[in-house]
Amino acid sequence: MLNWNDILNFADKKNPEPDRRVEKTEKEWRSILMPEQFQITRQKGTERPFSSDVCSRFEPGRYECVCCGTLLFDADEKFESGTGWPSFTQPFRENVIAYIRDQSFGMSRIETICNTCDAHLGHVFPDGPEPGGLRYCMNAAALKKVEVVQV
Repeated sequence: MLNWNDILNFADKKNPEPDRRVEKTEKEWRSILMPEQFQITRQKGTERPFSSDVCSRFEPGRYECVCCGTLLFDADEKFESGTGWPSFTQPFRENVIAYIRDQSFGMSRIETICNTCDAHLGHVFPDGPEPGGLRYCMNAAALKKVEVVQV
C-alpha cells in the first residue's frame, strides 16, 4: 500500500517503470479523444467540480485511462471526498501512475499522470482516509469505467 512518503519519493527520485509505453502525435490523440478529454489529458486541463456523475457512483468496476486503456483504479478504492472530483485511495498497481511536482497556480501539489501514455489525470493529496491516507483526485473525463465480468 502506497503512502505519502512513497509518493514524494517517486516525484523526487524516480517513478516506477510502466509495463508498456503508448506514444502518439497530437494529431493522433485529437483523432481518438473527445475535445474535453483531449484538453484535460493532453493539455493538463481540469474539469469543473461536480460536473460529472462519476463522483456519486460507487458501482463495482474498474477505471482505465481514457487515452490508452491502462487499468488505473478499482471501484473498491473509490470514496466520497466531497471535492467534486472522483477520488480513490490507491491505484490498481504501483506502476500505473507517475508523479510530478506541480508548482502551477501558486500551489505546491503532486500531479498524477498515466505512466503508460503520460495523460494528465489529476493530483494526489495526503488527506485521504486511512490506512494509506491518500486522496487521488481525478478528472472523470480522464477515466473510462469498465465492468468487471464475473465468471
